[in-house]
Amino acid sequence: MSISNLEELGKILSLKEEEKNWTETGPSLSMLISDNIISLINPADPDDPIRKEFVPTMYENIESKESIDPLKEVENTKSARLIHRYNNRAALLVTSRCFAYCRHCFRRRFTSGDDGKITRDELEKAAEYLRRHKEIREVLITGGDMFTLSDMELDILLGKLKQAREDIIYRLCTRAFLANPERFTPSLMEIIKKHMHGAPFLLMCQFNHPRELNEKAVKAVSAFIDMGIPAFNQAVLLEGVNDDVDTLEELSYKLLYNRIKPYYLFQGDLVDGTAHLRCSLKKGLELEKELRKRVSGVAMPQYTMDLPEGGGKVILTENYVIGLTDGKWQIKSPFQGKRDYPEKSIN
Repeated sequence: MSISNLEELGKILSLKEEEKNWTETGPSLSMLISDNIISLINPADPDDPIRKEFVPTMYENIESKESIDPLKEVENTKSARLIHRYNNRAALLVTSRCFAYCRHCFRRRFTSGDDGKITRDELEKAAEYLRRHKEIREVLITGGDMFTLSDMELDILLGKLKQAREDIIYRLCTRAFLANPERFTPSLMEIIKKHMHGAPFLLMCQFNHPRELNEKAVKAVSAFIDMGIPAFNQAVLLEGVNDDVDTLEELSYKLLYNRIKPYYLFQGDLVDGTAHLRCSLKKGLELEKELRKRVSGVAMPQYTMDLPEGGGKVILTENYVIGLTDGKWQIKSPFQGKRDYPEKSIN
């Protein structure tokens, strides 16, 4: 079961005024919340972090000077549904549908829209583009959520992509582990297994809060890992959801404990309708600095910004290098003081 309107939602949650005044207009996108997500929301807590991720508010309706396409994906769409923004990788938008719509969605120009599923003709054109562009080494299969497609549609999709380029690393991008973990049936996993020849699949998850890693979600992810598909997490830093170091530390180690690598912690994109959920960059840098003291290298996600106007991804971090003086580099310690490191002399 999924909830798609405020009247239904109001029977389960006591709606706040800013939630009651939300309308599906302007820069907002449709509301869709799965029963799995509803079960994680504490109805007694009006500031519940999972609630903030999925229940819309009137703040989405405020028009701003921000973009609906800050990453310049539209102008980098080279073939139907295929975005080629970076030289060595591309993104294939296989559907505009998700099992639930995140209120921080950066692709709201497309998600929940009328584009629907990729057609056979669009898939053929994307496959042909991949065949011609040998510089592409990785493809993100995304949307929307690829696992909203049926088993048969996924079988055709993966078969066509592997036929086009078996040497490409395909990233399977989804948030269905949280929204609809029941989707990952034995029959679906057999289809994934069928297409595991050639370059490997990589599994790209999005868990933003430790509570999202419940038993159902972990079991569904484990099915991929047990087949030999590595799992990575791409979290988004969200105000009122995970913008404190204790939550981020717990998330990192809970991910790692469940064999999921904390990969990215994204600074929110400058997407129209999402400013109220965006953590300030100043606070984000402070959190990154403190988190680095608390977790190991394998548990530390890369705090990352996808630069506006399609500028690409950059890692955001404290600058520990002070400078070079008298043949020695001065470097700050994340704990206390500074250390010297000699510059190598070349004879």
